[in-house]
Amino acid sequence: MGAREKLFGWKDPYDTEGTEEVFTAAMRENAAYSYAHCPEYRAVLDDQGFSPEDLRTTEDLARLPFLPTAFLKAHHLFAMPRSRMLIRASSSGTSGAGRSEIGLEPGALAAGARMVVKIASPRHILSAMPCHYVIFGYPPRGTSTAAAKTAFGYTFLAPALSRTYAMRKTEGGYVPDLNGAVRALVRLGKSPFPTRLMGFPSYTYFALKRMEERGLSVRLPAGSSVMLGGGWKQHWRERPEKGELYALIRRTLGIPEEAVMESYGAAEHPILYCDCPAHRFHVPVYSRVIIRDPWTLEPLPMGKIGLVNLLTPMIFATPVLSVLTDDLGILHPGGDCTCGKKSPWLEIIGRAGMEEIRTCAAGAEALLAGMREEGAGT
Repeated sequence: MGAREKLFGWKDPYDTEGTEEVFTAAMRENAAYSYAHCPEYRAVLDDQGFSPEDLRTTEDLARLPFLPTAFLKAHHLFAMPRSRMLIRASSSGTSGAGRSEIGLEPGALAAGARMVVKIASPRHILSAMPCHYVIFGYPPRGTSTAAAKTAFGYTFLAPALSRTYAMRKTEGGYVPDLNGAVRALVRLGKSPFPTRLMGFPSYTYFALKRMEERGLSVRLPAGSSVMLGGGWKQHWRERPEKGELYALIRRTLGIPEEAVMESYGAAEHPILYCDCPAHRFHVPVYSRVIIRDPWTLEPLPMGKIGLVNLLTPMIFATPVLSVLTDDLGILHPGGDCTCGKKSPWLEIIGRAGMEEIRTCAAGAEALLAGMREEGAGT
């Protein structure tokens, strides 16, 4: 059994302390494969004077050269031929800097399936009860985005009676059909079967605000839930406080806070970070998170804000072992969470990638400066 299979078969999905050795072994195994089969990745490691064999302890993970998401949007890297990839998915490309292209081989998909089952089960996402889905995202046909593929895959966690997509295709591309989503929710309020809302939290929020402005509300059947994922992207300035969002969901849909779940992830890092009952993103055993200083890119201690660096050995087809995102976040110790999980948890503060940003570090600097100016003006 390889190190990846052992890691993704680990009984406790949040035992990060107990999986330090196997995680490092899986990263070394993946790095060695990527180094041997992807010339571009080998050039990156050689340029930094780093060898896969240098990955011996968890302390070595921070020295593994990372690839910024901006780089992956401009350069598509693969470590195996297309014929061995069952799926190729792209990022949403909202930043205007192109799209990342990620391939997943059978081993990665098998690992991902085990991950989803282990993480989803405690939140009661797996169910034999048929339900309706209202998806605030893209339909799977006509787009290759990872967000669309992931949302469609999640509609198999409970048998689908219907799927309604809130993104409508036009000549200029996809646009949100909030009115259509509102009509669907009102209609499904009369169904005896539960409804699951899924997808981008921004469009979910905008649709529910429109419902409330029109004086509309429904009481969806017991077992209905909201599963948010994909982040706020260009709508981050309009993001409400979580308590405000949960209250809006209760008022318009009758869904309690405990049935609202949020996930975090990226096309370049398809690990499921599902919030705990305290709505915190605990780091699962399948990944590690490093927060880096926006100016020096050096690792920061817990409690400090910086750029989010995500690591996982899940995929062999694409060398995305260590990816530097344009998200700003804070890593907190897990022991202080009321849910009881001991693994650290990640708080996402905002995004560093805006229109005029040309590098991740410069993007973080601009966003941090903007946040300071807004704070000074209040």
